[in-house]
Amino acid sequence: MDAKYYIRSFFLGCLLVGVITGCRDTEKTLSAQDLVDRAIEVAGGDLYEQSEFKFKFRDMEYVLERENGKKIMKRIKQTDSGRLSDIRKGDDFMRFLDEQPIQVSDSMASVYSNSINSVHYFAYLPYGLNDAAVNKELLGTKTIGNVEYYKVKVTFDQQGGGEDFEDVYLYWIDKEAFKPVYLAYEFHVDGGGMRFREAYNERYVNGIRIVDYLNFKPKGAADIMEIDDLFEKDQLELLSEIKLEAVEVSRDNYN
Repeated sequence: MDAKYYIRSFFLGCLLVGVITGCRDTEKTLSAQDLVDRAIEVAGGDLYEQSEFKFKFRDMEYVLERENGKKIMKRIKQTDSGRLSDIRKGDDFMRFLDEQPIQVSDSMASVYSNSINSVHYFAYLPYGLNDAAVNKELLGTKTIGNVEYYKVKVTFDQQGGGEDFEDVYLYWIDKEAFKPVYLAYEFHVDGGGMRFREAYNERYVNGIRIVDYLNFKPKGAADIMEIDDLFEKDQLELLSEIKLEAVEVSRDNYN
């Protein structure tokens, strides 16, 4: 073999090593922020801010509207007395029965407002993970069911983090698709506890990713950081299914 062959082989080898090293370096430099940005983009990206939503969850209808760029979250239920509407607008809460205002104590207004926010929050994930009060940390990778995921921890600042700012969330984001497939959280209200959710029934509605969840809890004492291991070992029990029905996503007001 001549010298040209060895030179060409040498440079091709260097090129291959460089590509492999570059890929590894790129993977190493991915931050929790990078992962969340990609997950949001895959799930709908800028369309979230341009969209209004409507869906049914259990026996209630939920609506997200926008007014001058601000979100208005609604929960509507048909009762024997009439149409009951709970509305959260910023930090304000209002309740109406057939469009007539109903006085609600501050303590109950807080309970209703937080309940509305919780349902809407989970419905649009991973959108919301870039809010100002959110802190994100990449914990590494985890294999669940022969699929490798990035494991991301989310905490909240007290300022702007809501009444549940002490809650801790974990997200498992598919390394290939950049979609959050599992999430878990540790909460402190009502005696506290942990939940682990597995996404299923993925569909895109007018460009926005929508999923349902199987909702689990530990069968015994647990550490939130190890709840993925409990899931793998079948040590979680199924509590409920979180199913969003009749989902509508519209952008008529923004075209």
